[in-house]
Amino acid sequence: MKITLTSSLGNIGKTLAENLIKKGHEVTIISHSVERKAEIENINCKPQIGSLQDLDFLIAAFSGADAVFLMNPPDYTQPDIREYYRQTSTNFAKAIETTGVYRVVLLSSFGGHLNYGTGPILGSHFSEEIIKQLPKISLTILRPTYFYYNLNNYIDMIKYTGQILANYGTTKFPLVSPKDIAEVATYELENNQSSLFRYIASSEHTGQEIATALGQAMGKPDLKWTIVSDEDIKKGMEQNGIPTHIASLFTEMYHSLKNGRLTENYENNKPSEMGRESLLDFANEFATLYNK
Repeated sequence: MKITLTSSLGNIGKTLAENLIKKGHEVTIISHSVERKAEIENINCKPQIGSLQDLDFLIAAFSGADAVFLMNPPDYTQPDIREYYRQTSTNFAKAIETTGVYRVVLLSSFGGHLNYGTGPILGSHFSEEIIKQLPKISLTILRPTYFYYNLNNYIDMIKYTGQILANYGTTKFPLVSPKDIAEVATYELENNQSSLFRYIASSEHTGQEIATALGQAMGKPDLKWTIVSDEDIKKGMEQNGIPTHIASLFTEMYHSLKNGRLTENYENNKPSEMGRESLLDFANEFATLYNK
């Protein structure tokens, strides 16, 4: 099969590309970075260097493909990240219609079905609604949960405060490894029909279970996950230089995780089995970064 990925060579994209190459597929990878060209070629993929905002470029990159993997790389320099998702997904849709690609796998997020109150995840909702309107395609929407590697954002906090401060985590929530997302995406791209949406998770933990696992890997077995208010979270992000509008979006997203709204549909549609990567696997990676 000829498969085009919009994921560049990020945490998901590189593993996905390598999986597909091993299975004998012809893979084209879209990246905005000229510096990625040689790296893409080194894993036996065809580079397409350009912007997802350039419709003519996307049409050329999708032409001849049997399947496409759609991913909106986040860009928080955008004045409105959610509108950026909408614009990019509109381009994806036009390119798919123009080229007649049949199999489409869209990377969304848990909470992607919700139309308010999810912070930046609302951009994924826009993407789902736009791509779902396309006729004559076989679509699967992937909804991964909380990425393990987002916990890396707490490294500096642990160093300076000795704890993890969050406005969520009193109850268990699902986490996922990019490797497990890539495994599911590989399977879906090789198959022409699946369910409309599919959740992906590697494990489920409370905040304190996460803190304990990370702390043990770092040599800090007493590491605490401390619940604080939404206001304190937003203020802390702002004090660390995060623009107010971005801090507000992330506070809203974490609040929806705390009150269960973000995970409610996941609970009713859990994957039949969890991924291979455990929290302990990630904790060792986390400890390596922490101790650099």
